[in-house]
Amino acid sequence: MTAPEGGLAEGRGPLFDESGASPVKELFGKLADGTEIHRWSLENGGTRLRVLSYGGIVQSLEIPDAEGRYANVSLGFDTIEPYVSESPYFGALIGRYGNRIGEGRFTLDGETYALSVNDGGNSLHGGVGGFDKVVWEVEPFERDSDVGLCLTYTSPDGEMGFPGTLAVKVTYTLTSRGDWRIDYEATTDRATVVNLTSHVYWNLAGEGSGSVHHHELEIAAGRYTPVDARLIPTGEPAEVAGTPFDFRRAKPVGADLRHADQQLLYAKGFDHNWVLDKGATAEPEKVAVLRDPGSGRMLMVSTTEPGLQFYSGNFLDGTLVGPSGRTYRQGDALCLETQHFPDSPNKPSFPSTVLRPGQTYRSTTVHSFTC
Repeated sequence: MTAPEGGLAEGRGPLFDESGASPVKELFGKLADGTEIHRWSLENGGTRLRVLSYGGIVQSLEIPDAEGRYANVSLGFDTIEPYVSESPYFGALIGRYGNRIGEGRFTLDGETYALSVNDGGNSLHGGVGGFDKVVWEVEPFERDSDVGLCLTYTSPDGEMGFPGTLAVKVTYTLTSRGDWRIDYEATTDRATVVNLTSHVYWNLAGEGSGSVHHHELEIAAGRYTPVDARLIPTGEPAEVAGTPFDFRRAKPVGADLRHADQQLLYAKGFDHNWVLDKGATAEPEKVAVLRDPGSGRMLMVSTTEPGLQFYSGNFLDGTLVGPSGRTYRQGDALCLETQHFPDSPNKPSFPSTVLRPGQTYRSTTVHSFTC
């Protein structure tokens, strides 16, 4: 949907009713050491959400289309094993540091820290044992007309090379409107860096339905951060005007994917950070709209964060199979990861990701569904 002048598309209003349901817990599987992994199922305002204690993973998110027909619009698996062994962060809660830190190291207060590297020579999404690989404590709640889950984890000093004992609380809320809200909080006992996000792979036509290149995307950003061949930002934001990175007005995701732009060649598509026009804000503001013309489903993303990583599913290669029994191929989903910028600990000009004792890291992102 094309945005009206001066703002993002608003849709046609909420399509959800006022019904709600208490969270339901069930055994999903066990890890190799016998640790039980549970799945929590929530429903409110017409949205159905299933979350795993492993990785805080969104295993499925179901919403209706314009005709009231439900579909799971997030990629994932129906057993625990592939999440452990081969998942490209499907639905995961990401930390300590979402996105890449170049060469897996940074210097803070005169001390250099070597991190776990898992992306060539870079540290990606917190390293080999990031928050997507830990078992979270999960507590359900019902508050007024909302339902949700409170996920907590304490990351010990030195985990994956990061300094400080980091106490993390992430709250998933389903509102009476059917919005999925994520509130992140963290405190530390030693200066460190933090950048938390969620890594849902979206396909609004339904998981396993094929390419999202026909989805229409709009991003409220006039600049993005170009990368080098390692997908590390060069440090200087660039204007999107006149480039394939201009999503200020909605256009099909695949419209410019085959453009001979060096940035697209580096990433085999889009895998870049957009510098949101609004910057960091105290309350979530709308920054992106994704729409599937076929089903009429629409996702609107609001956030307090200054950046948005748009990843067009470039590295899905047909080797993974979802709950639908269909394989996931290149471009079968996309990610919209709200964040501070990649490699910020090594880029003094980027918004800071430093967290110090006595401070509280806070971030909020809201996903609203309409048709």
